Amino acid sequence: MNRFQTALSTVALLVAGLSGAGCTPGGVGDPCTPEDEYGLKFPGYAVEEVNVEAMSFQCETRLCLVNHFQGRVSCPYGQQPVVDASGAVTPVPLTGNPCYIPDGSKTNVVDANVEVKPQLFGRKAKDAVYCSCRCAGPDKNARYCQCPSGYACTLLNEIPLGADQLLGSYCVRNGTAYDATKTSLTTCKPTGPDTLCPSEGCADKALNAGGPACTL
Repeated sequence: MNRFQTALSTVALLVAGLSGAGCTPGGVGDPCTPEDEYGLKFPGYAVEEVNVEAMSFQCETRLCLVNHFQGRVSCPYGQQPVVDASGAVTPVPLTGNPCYIPDGSKTNVVDANVEVKPQLFGRKAKDAVYCSCRCAGPDKNARYCQCPSGYACTLLNEIPLGADQLLGSYCVRNGTAYDATKTSLTTCKPTGPDTLCPSEGCADKALNAGGPACTL
């Protein structure tokens, strides 16, 4: 099921607050971490979903787009819970570092029923989660943005029924349109030339302290 953090009334304010129709907003493509990830029991997103977070204070556009992304932006390699006989839960990273709430508190995401899946190599956060804006839609009276160079106005059909004020197209980075038949399910790992995530050439701090730090 798709998750939409903000009430539709708030989305309406977002749409009304964008630059005039046809204007190119700043900040499209900036990285963002969705508010969902501050929840202790949030398991992460599913690659089949599209999620729109309106009124994101991390984005100049006030909209954080999660476009067919798996896992958590803040935990590229995922973790699983291990429950002992007493019921105590120990979070075990699948590879790399544990999953923490992205507020700097080092609070681990831990719940007996929650496994955080690793990001997919073919849909890393930098290509699937970023600030965007709605560039077209069915409401003729709404204000839409014009996508900047390097982005295409792309219809996202996965918006659920009842979310009329979210329906339409969004600025999507060129070359990152989702195709379920072509998207590799290979997951991110902190070692190996074909599985480095979240960005190629970086070193996981826990495993390669001497290398350049990974950028989420």
